[in-house]
Amino acid sequence: MGYSEINFKENTTVVVTGAAGFIGANLVEALLKKGVRVRGFDNLSRGLQKNIDEFINDPNYSFIKGDICDIEACLAVCEDVDYVFNQAALGSVPRSLAQPLLYVENNIKGTSVMMEAARIAGVKRFVYASSSSVYGDSPTLPKKEGAEGNLLSPYSLTKKVDEMYGKLYTEIYGLECIGLRYFNVFGRRQDPDSQYAAVIPKFIKALKAGEQVEIYGDGEQSRDFTYIENVIEANIKACVAPKEAAGQAYNIAFGERFTVNQIYNLMCQLLEINIEPKYLESRYGDIRHSLADISKAKQKIGYSPDWDFIRGFKHAVEWYKENLK
Repeated sequence: MGYSEINFKENTTVVVTGAAGFIGANLVEALLKKGVRVRGFDNLSRGLQKNIDEFINDPNYSFIKGDICDIEACLAVCEDVDYVFNQAALGSVPRSLAQPLLYVENNIKGTSVMMEAARIAGVKRFVYASSSSVYGDSPTLPKKEGAEGNLLSPYSLTKKVDEMYGKLYTEIYGLECIGLRYFNVFGRRQDPDSQYAAVIPKFIKALKAGEQVEIYGDGEQSRDFTYIENVIEANIKACVAPKEAAGQAYNIAFGERFTVNQIYNLMCQLLEINIEPKYLESRYGDIRHSLADISKAKQKIGYSPDWDFIRGFKHAVEWYKENLK
């Protein structure tokens, strides 16, 4: 279970793009604990400097400020690298609806440029972040790879295109690419201050400040909330999975769902706060229910998540209690 049994060869070197972001910084931390040499790569446009400051004195860590849309910078950072973990991307369905071309530039061009740099550099494997949003309007539960619906946002389109590039680069160029379809990831270091912050850190910050939380829709929409430790495990196991696993994308979740109302009520209990939420109109592009079938990831990459939602949620709330001022 988990990824504690996974070990890398001595002097293994990896690149983590989006290293100053929520998932990227947690992945950097886990890889350094494995004794891996890590090059953090980020343009710091959305990532937080404080997320990577704690690694600065680790002899196995180096940071390069650069953009994944810059081929020269990507070529330089990929030199003599074994694996790339591509976490750099723009999130948020609502923002993509407002700024679609920005998403084409960052999520499609950026990912394809990084893949090309990895190919030229002879990188062994390219593990990249995809999203459960690729399932679009498919009503089927649980969500299973190969049963996607119509895409509902520019963001989901960019992630689907990234998966197509991953398949193409695997089959045509021999760069082994594995996509990870994240389902509503949460946990330590997730930024509550962004305009498009995820619901869990956003709710915690509001409640700690004594403010009323805003919930879009009736709060009965459900998600397969996935704790960050499970995502770290998926990345590390994708890195060492059999060659046959490459060229595909996999659901990364725990395989259980909770409604936003359930999340909010549990949060109030843990924080010992009782404030009624304010319900707003539903947002276009938001799906009603999400639940992952993770059997393919279990079979192909050995994914076996340890952290169910309740366990992860309690850890996340405690982290925010200590770190959110």
